[in-house]
Amino acid sequence: MSPKDAQRTRISTGNGFIAALDQSGGSTPKALAQYGVEPADYSGETEMYAAVHAMRSRIIMADEFTSDKVLGAILFERTMDSDINGKPTAQVLWEDRGVVPFLKIDKGLADEANGVQMLKPMPELDALLAKANEKGIFGTKERSLVLEANAKGIADVVAQQFEVAKQVSAAGLVPIVEPEVHIDSATKAEAEEILNSEIMKQLNELSDDVNVILKLTIPTNAGLYDVAADHPRVLRVVALSGGYSTDVACDLLGKNHKMIASFSRALAEGLSVKMSDGEFNTALGKNISKIHAASVA
Repeated sequence: MSPKDAQRTRISTGNGFIAALDQSGGSTPKALAQYGVEPADYSGETEMYAAVHAMRSRIIMADEFTSDKVLGAILFERTMDSDINGKPTAQVLWEDRGVVPFLKIDKGLADEANGVQMLKPMPELDALLAKANEKGIFGTKERSLVLEANAKGIADVVAQQFEVAKQVSAAGLVPIVEPEVHIDSATKAEAEEILNSEIMKQLNELSDDVNVILKLTIPTNAGLYDVAADHPRVLRVVALSGGYSTDVACDLLGKNHKMIASFSRALAEGLSVKMSDGEFNTALGKNISKIHAASVA
């Protein structure tokens, strides 16, 4: 079995979750602050990214971060381009940890229009996908945002997501389609119903050689995405934590039996740069165990 086939099987059938380690420019300072590294602790972008790579490397190499519970990990481009102990990060994940590597490919969100924020243009996407293949990446992730139940806006977001997904698939990678619904939206449940309908339309139009992973906000109405999870074009449906605490995110996820986690902030909750390696591993292990339990409920 080729590495890509082994990775596909692992993602589609494995018991566990996908770790999101892909904070980029705008969210990096927040992620570092949560970890106890404040802006005064680094000077400029280079030092900031070095600090966040050190944090991510510590998570990846922690004793509890193993393939027993972690199926995959989503990386920021700088993380993919960096090494851990002299070895490319994606290779460390797959060869040393048994964890499938993904890459965040979007360039952030466009300004709000029609109650949504679309993906910004990605003119260099083909080159990035080629590099991802060279680095041993299995799949990609691209995030847009739904703020309210606006039918036109949601249809536009989903259509754009699936156009990108087709481009990613044509490059030999598996796309994670992520049209997030904001957890504080006043029309969250209604927006999710519209979103589900638009996703199903797009899935039904995909050719048989295209498979996607859906990354979605945990729905207000549990089980909403069960039909999508069973669609032949869908490898997996994963849930984002969206700002919920680890406990709340896990409790909500546990009610959706065909979704697994792909948490970022919730995964790193309570971790600190000041912890000893033993303390860090214990704290991370508790988060991983909670998220894993909710993912296999």
